[in-house]
Amino acid sequence: MTLNTTSSEDRFAGERLKRTPFYPRLKELNLREAWDEWNGYKFADHFYDTDYEYFCIRNQCGTYDITPMQKHLIEGPDAEAMLNRMVTRDMTKLRVNRVTYLCWCDDGGRMIDDGTIFRLGEEKFMLTCGSPSNAWLAKSAVGFDNVTITDITDDTAAIAFQGPVTCEVLKKMGLEGIENLKRFGIMTFPFEGETMIVSRTGFTGDLGYELWVPAELGLKMWDKLYAAGEDYGIQPVGEGAVNMARLEAGLIMPYLDFSEALKTVHYKHDQSPLMLNIGFTVDFKKPHFNGREALLAEKEKGLDYILTKLDIEGNKVAEEAILYAEEECKTEIGYVTSAMWSPAVKANIALAMVKPEYLEKEIWAEIYFYKELRPYRKMAICTVRDKPFYMPPHASQTPPAIF
Repeated sequence: MTLNTTSSEDRFAGERLKRTPFYPRLKELNLREAWDEWNGYKFADHFYDTDYEYFCIRNQCGTYDITPMQKHLIEGPDAEAMLNRMVTRDMTKLRVNRVTYLCWCDDGGRMIDDGTIFRLGEEKFMLTCGSPSNAWLAKSAVGFDNVTITDITDDTAAIAFQGPVTCEVLKKMGLEGIENLKRFGIMTFPFEGETMIVSRTGFTGDLGYELWVPAELGLKMWDKLYAAGEDYGIQPVGEGAVNMARLEAGLIMPYLDFSEALKTVHYKHDQSPLMLNIGFTVDFKKPHFNGREALLAEKEKGLDYILTKLDIEGNKVAEEAILYAEEECKTEIGYVTSAMWSPAVKANIALAMVKPEYLEKEIWAEIYFYKELRPYRKMAICTVRDKPFYMPPHASQTPPAIF
C-alpha cells in the first residue's frame, strides 16, 4: 500500500515535544541548546551554565518555566470534600487566596505525588503537581456528584520567579502591594483584559513568586517581566540550577528522593510521606483519607527508613553513596538520594534514606569518585542536620528585606 502525503505534512507531529508559550524567548536565550523533556514539553536543562544560573537565583533573580507542571481546576460544591478524601492534608483549614504543600497516597500509604493546592474560592481549587494525575483525580471523584475537574495544563502559562530581588522587580512591573503578600499567599492583578495570579511560592528556598496567566498571554507577561527586571540581572534558569537550590532548601524531588507509587515496579521501592520526613502534611485528626489506616499502622510500628539531611565530611560529592554504621562498612544503614557541594553554605550536603535507629549514631558514607579517569573510594563521616541547609531570612520576611 502506498501512503500519499504532501511535503508539508509532518508524519511525526504527534510525537514531537510541545512548546510552552515562552518558547520563542527561551529558544533565543538557550545558548547551549541544552534541552530536556518534562511531561511532553521541550524543557531547558540549562541555558548557558548551571552554576551561573544557580548564582542568579541566589544573588539576583531567575525565571523558571513551570508551564509543563500539571495544573487542574477542581470546582463545585463537592470540591473541598473530594480533595479532603484524596489528599493527606485537611482542606477545611485552607483559606481562600492561600496555597499549601501536600501529597496524596494510595491505600497502602505510599505516596503517589506531591504538589501545591491553591484555594481560589470557596468552591474553586487549583492543584499543581509534577506528573499527570488525571486518572487518579477521576477515580478520587467517584461518588462526588457536584465536582468538576478540568486539566488546564496546556491552557495556562506559568513562571517561577525566584531570588532576593524578585519583589523589587514585580513592584517595578506594576504589581501594586506585592510587597505585602505573605508566604503561601495569593494575589490577583488585571493583565491584558484577563487575570494574572501571583503566589508567593517556589522550589528554591529563597524569596520567590509564581506567576500564572492564560497561555495566549504568556509572551506578553514574559516581556513585561523582563523589561522590569533588566536592571536587576534577570536571567532564565534551567532544571539543573533549580535542582541545586531545592536541595539546599531540603526539598524533595521525584525520581531522585522518591518514586511515585503508581510507577514503582519493585516491592518497597516506593515511600510514604512519613518516610520522606513530610509528616507535617498528614493530618490524622481529619476523617478518612486515602492511606490513613496504613499510615497510622506505619507510625505505630516504626519506619524502615526516614529521609535525612546530612552534612558530609570533605568535598567529594556523595552521589549514590551507600551508608554504613562504621568505617569498615559492616552494617549497611541507608543510601543517599541527592547530593551536591553547596556553594551557598560551603558544605558537602545530601539527602539520604537512613534507618531511624542509627540517626544518633555514627553514619559513614562510602563515596566513589573519579580523578583523571581513575576511580577512587573514600569513607566520610556524616552529621545529621535538622534544618534546611539554606533558608535566608528574606525568604520569609513580609515585606521582604531589600537585598
